[in-house]
Amino acid sequence: MFYFGADYYPEQWPEARWTEDGRLMAEAGFNIVRLAEFAWATMEPEAGRFDFAWLDRAIALLAERGMKVMLGTPTASPPPWLMAGRPELFRVRHDGERVTFGNRREYCPNHPDYHAATRRIVAAMAARYADHPAVIAWQIDNEFGDRCYCPTCIAAFQAWLRQRYDSLDALNHAWGTIFWSHTYSDWDQIPAPAATGGSPNPGLALDYARFMSNSYVAYQRLQLEILHARCPRQPVTHNLMGFNYDQINYFDLVRELDLVSLNYYPRNQWDLSTVVDPAHSALALDTMRGLKRQNFWVTEQQAGQGGWEMLSAAPRPGELRLWAYQSIAHGADAVIFFRWRTARAGTEQYWFGLLDHDARPSRRYAEAKRMGAEIAALGATIAGSSAQPSVALMLSYDSRFAFQIQPHHPQFSYTGHFQELYRAFHRRNLATDVVAPAADLTSYRIVVAPALHVVTPAIAENLVRFVAAGGVLILTQRAGVKDETNLVTDRRPPGLLAELCGVEVEECDALPAEVSNTVEFIAPELAGTPDAEVGVLYEVLHPTTAAVAATYRRDYYAGRPAVTINRYGEGHAIYVGALGRGDLYGPLVEWAVRLTGLPRPPVAAAGVEIVERRQGARRLIFVLNHTEQAQSVGLPGRFTDLLTGAAIAGEAITLAPREVAVLVESAPQA
Repeated sequence: MFYFGADYYPEQWPEARWTEDGRLMAEAGFNIVRLAEFAWATMEPEAGRFDFAWLDRAIALLAERGMKVMLGTPTASPPPWLMAGRPELFRVRHDGERVTFGNRREYCPNHPDYHAATRRIVAAMAARYADHPAVIAWQIDNEFGDRCYCPTCIAAFQAWLRQRYDSLDALNHAWGTIFWSHTYSDWDQIPAPAATGGSPNPGLALDYARFMSNSYVAYQRLQLEILHARCPRQPVTHNLMGFNYDQINYFDLVRELDLVSLNYYPRNQWDLSTVVDPAHSALALDTMRGLKRQNFWVTEQQAGQGGWEMLSAAPRPGELRLWAYQSIAHGADAVIFFRWRTARAGTEQYWFGLLDHDARPSRRYAEAKRMGAEIAALGATIAGSSAQPSVALMLSYDSRFAFQIQPHHPQFSYTGHFQELYRAFHRRNLATDVVAPAADLTSYRIVVAPALHVVTPAIAENLVRFVAAGGVLILTQRAGVKDETNLVTDRRPPGLLAELCGVEVEECDALPAEVSNTVEFIAPELAGTPDAEVGVLYEVLHPTTAAVAATYRRDYYAGRPAVTINRYGEGHAIYVGALGRGDLYGPLVEWAVRLTGLPRPPVAAAGVEIVERRQGARRLIFVLNHTEQAQSVGLPGRFTDLLTGAAIAGEAITLAPREVAVLVESAPQA
């Protein structure tokens, strides 16, 4: 079943309006509506007194029109009666200031009284709707995040450390607390990193980041256990925020969930550009698919301008439909627009829905309605299909957290570096998963590990197995520098991966962004490749068994290796010691593809995506024109366009600006 719908807040509107909303939703082809995620004060107007009658009526109205319901637990936005006079329930920011009431997600995720209130509302909702035929799924809270540094969390952190290290001797050794005479003699002496007044011990800071991530996992589990026990037939999810959100280890967060969900906003109040980078959006989608290596839901698909205090550029005609089909192409099995009607009150007055404040159907509603008719026709064909990538990018949250603590350079960003490497594959329409360092890599032919700073023996063994079995690994600068406690190893980088890569890093250099260098490709397989510009971070490499693939052109390391390749077992490890962009990574991606013998998908003009989902042996090809010009794309094979019914047999197809084609492969002729 493919689900298509909107997020609806009936409690925010006169009940006399609900019938008209239901009628318009049904006319748009919606078959699912998400409800109740911010309705705590309406469902529990005072402690222990519940009112679900209004929600019963809203669900019944939608069900009468053929729509199912996803319910959200409302714990992201507590009611005033719970928080008033209870400052200890509020989160403390990194700067030491305690937040106050008036936004959302103000709560401390570790406070036992907030946990108790959470159990009460979630249990009441579960008891009410466990057997309701229209309720088919649950969402826990909303967009978990934000670290807390309150006394409750510090005490919980100290208890977490005691369980992790067992003894203070082990902790002191792991963190190297002998430095600056920080050796702890009591667990109560250990602070939160925000309170240190400067750069904290890297081991302390990394463990606190892990602890806070685990705190949200534990708070989610509190709700999950109630829902799984009382609503076993209804899958449970949480709405995540894509690749860029970096405060929680999403691999840990989704492990116990039944499915992954994403809130997907290609453009919002922080971006006034009218041009959306499709690779940036695609990385968010592929990250969600990679978290559990399965399809996902989009619980919030952009429906209009995104803004709180500021307005953003309005979605251009065709973009809402284009973005929704991009979600589907990359693995979405549900697309739910946020929101149905633009709020007249509150913080999100300028975060526009499918309907404006006046509730009249807009061009955005018409665009969603067009897509609803299309989904009704092709949803059954899409359902059950999935992506089957041969490339994986390894997302290490330990490394990501470590770079938050010690960024290395003002112009270095782990997130940005990861995006640049992803873009090199996306530009070539090579399907890519985003996976954890511990993931089973046997189904992949190419693995890229961007700036894999923190490396454990288990991670190293995983990569060694992959390469020895015939895979191609691309590893980039500052890899293998730290162990799992954020302690620098006593080996030359890349540390535990040095033998696999056949190279050691002699030294590293960090220069201003305006000072650049170039690398010359000297490997015979890269002959004729233009020089690539590099900058910010440089490593001078010393090959042990690796061959040199590229060298620096300038500075005191002119002529020294910048990129190497090592044969290991049946595979190859490419080490990239320079930080670059597409002119560096593009040729290396092409080389890796040739080494593996992977088939090359069609490459179209920049801004045109070609994405494949498979249903057994049958291929579904999504062609998405993100540009403002018509584009022609040649596709080998025989297809039927599910949106137009046109037969395509090897000829090029032409797509209008922001247009989409969904092609199903025809059975080969006898």
